[in-house]
Amino acid sequence: MELFDSHCHIDDPRFDGDREALHARMAAHGVTRWAMIGTDLASSKAAADYAAAHPGAVAAVGFYPGDCASYRGEESLQALRALAARPEVRAIGEIGLDYHWPDNPPRDFQQRVCAEQIELAWELGLPCAFHVRDAHGDFLPLLTAHRDHLHPSIMHCYSGSWETAQEYLRLGCYISFAGPVTFKNARKLQEVAVKCPPDRMLIETDSPYMAPEPVRGTRNEPTHVRYICARIAELRGEDVEEVAARTTENACRVYGVR
Repeated sequence: MELFDSHCHIDDPRFDGDREALHARMAAHGVTRWAMIGTDLASSKAAADYAAAHPGAVAAVGFYPGDCASYRGEESLQALRALAARPEVRAIGEIGLDYHWPDNPPRDFQQRVCAEQIELAWELGLPCAFHVRDAHGDFLPLLTAHRDHLHPSIMHCYSGSWETAQEYLRLGCYISFAGPVTFKNARKLQEVAVKCPPDRMLIETDSPYMAPEPVRGTRNEPTHVRYICARIAELRGEDVEEVAARTTENACRVYGVR
């Protein structure tokens, strides 16, 4: 069984003590492909460097809404263009809107940074990896305004309703499920997992965050994507091997890899 963790951060310092052992565990559990995601220029470069050194990995580069205070307009876009010229960089992300934390940059600034990066992704022919938290009311109109300049993209760690998911699907997005889909009280998200078209589903860990059941509360890692795959298969009444193969195929398609 081959698994593709479509969104992780294993360059995080929490993996410094056992990163090589982690790679061995990933191979043992069939995690043959994974996407390393940047959140600012430094982490984007680290993600690209990591992906270049590890067969099976791809990278996304961009300014996460919580880390976008360092964004400097065209100067930052030029730096992202340079990184995106590298063959291992397959997406712009993670970008989006996050209204959850009161100390995040102002909402209008987040919106501008996100919009400019969407246009960059269109220019470069790349998908976006979108992070949206407590902001679907503003993000959906923003994305709709850019629908003619939007390649098929990823709703990372989706947390919204089925009604909202249908709007993103109409905009050509893939819905990516992370650890919360395994939580006992996640009924709305589980409804999305059941109803999502099979060719638009992705699975991810968002490591080291949000470990799924049955390892909830521990440091998350890409090997745990198998629990997310198994829970989605259970919810949909499908074989876990079928869900693994389909989500791997979908992730390869959206990231433009074979």
